Amino acid sequence: MLLIIIPAADIGFLLLSGKTIGVWPTILLIILTGIIGAYLAKREGLQTIRKVQEQLSRGQLPGDAVLDGVCILLGAAFLLTPGFMTDIVGFLMLFPPTRKLFKVLIMYFFKKKIHNSHRKIIK
Repeated sequence: MLLIIIPAADIGFLLLSGKTIGVWPTILLIILTGIIGAYLAKREGLQTIRKVQEQLSRGQLPGDAVLDGVCILLGAAFLLTPGFMTDIVGFLMLFPPTRKLFKVLIMYFFKKKIHNSHRKIIK
């Protein structure tokens, strides 16, 4: 259902934006969010890779850093998708303060999947 609703809403917002501010400013805004998003994804991704390497060198498991990486990857994918709603979600996944919410949601999803599959995780 989300695969239909989100693109349809994005198209609606793009059409509304094109009608309100014009076609060229809308296109430029989409390109600008893509460029800024690519820069942020690269910066945050490199920081996360450094954090993983640092934790591994200390003999620690990089669980939190891996979740950061998942959020950054998903955020970058959302930013590459044209549309304002997906751009907002993408930016929220790239910024560390708002990324925490997505990490909690991802952990909840995985815990629920594990609980429903009747598998045990040994710590």
